[in-house]
Amino acid sequence: MALNPVYPVTWHGDHVRLIDQTRLPGEFTYVEIRRSEDMALAIQTMIVRGAPAIGVAAAYGMYLGALEISAVDREAFLEALDRVGDRLAATRPTAVNLFWAIQKMRSAAQTSGAAVDQIRQLLLETAQRIAADDLRTCQAIGDHGLSALPPTPERLRLLTHCNAGALATAGYGTALGVVRSAWSAGRLERVFADETRPRLQGAKLTTWECVQEEIPVTLITDNMAAHCMQRGLIDAVVVGADRIAANGDAANKIGTYSVAICAQAHHIPFFVAAPLSTIDFSLTDGSQIPIEERDPAEIFQVGSVRLCPEGVEFYNPAFDVTPADLIAGIITEHGVVAPADLEAKLRPLA
Repeated sequence: MALNPVYPVTWHGDHVRLIDQTRLPGEFTYVEIRRSEDMALAIQTMIVRGAPAIGVAAAYGMYLGALEISAVDREAFLEALDRVGDRLAATRPTAVNLFWAIQKMRSAAQTSGAAVDQIRQLLLETAQRIAADDLRTCQAIGDHGLSALPPTPERLRLLTHCNAGALATAGYGTALGVVRSAWSAGRLERVFADETRPRLQGAKLTTWECVQEEIPVTLITDNMAAHCMQRGLIDAVVVGADRIAANGDAANKIGTYSVAICAQAHHIPFFVAAPLSTIDFSLTDGSQIPIEERDPAEIFQVGSVRLCPEGVEFYNPAFDVTPADLIAGIITEHGVVAPADLEAKLRPLA
């Protein structure tokens, strides 16, 4: 029987509870966060990860920071709150939902003429609303994505890269939200999950989510995607995104661009599923998206075992950018939009 829904970031009276995603799938455990600095470290070390989930976590981090500020003067309080936001913003440069959520919290505090204690309460309510809205958004993305999937075959085989599921959001997921909706509607035969080197979010997290809900899932290595497409095993690709430029170029976990090229070569539709908050209309194209580079230890060792000789140089970008012309549609809570139509159809709603 399927387990209860997964909620990676939840508020529990006086602290935030995070599912520790660095311990999955071997151990399901929670981390309790009571300080804004601990939230920043949890985001930075990927205890919590996935753009929407990072946004929710940062919102609660702002509230925790507000509780730590001793100033009773409103202006001094707001200045200190800005510093909390700056620290959280420095954790993951690519995920735009992080900055979006911090700005939401700042705006809520700055536009309120209330006293400091009332602003703190308003910040908690704003963070809770961001979390609740994200859950509803993901469910809408799933339903819109279902309508965008190919009409044949009746039961589809979908490929996804990295983890864009409940663990990466407030719950339900973006790309895996589409998978969940397809499964509920009887339109899914199987999910193929790329392992997603170097941190293996597909192997560790996506497959774990599918197993919890008894969704048929097959794990493949990243370099098997083209082979599976050539063998006719994939009907469509659905991935998430950490930031989308105004022209539809989409940044997602490293390796996504390769999957998109393979999908185009095999005439397989490639979809990006993401909330409106992931679209950064301030960027004209994907060349302006900052790409996070992570610790090279992620690629040169597994556990304590080194994979290559001393003296090797390393390059470890966490994301790549898929050009808009490889994307069949961007699935949002407002419907499925062609990349070229983002400005006209979605910017007025942002």
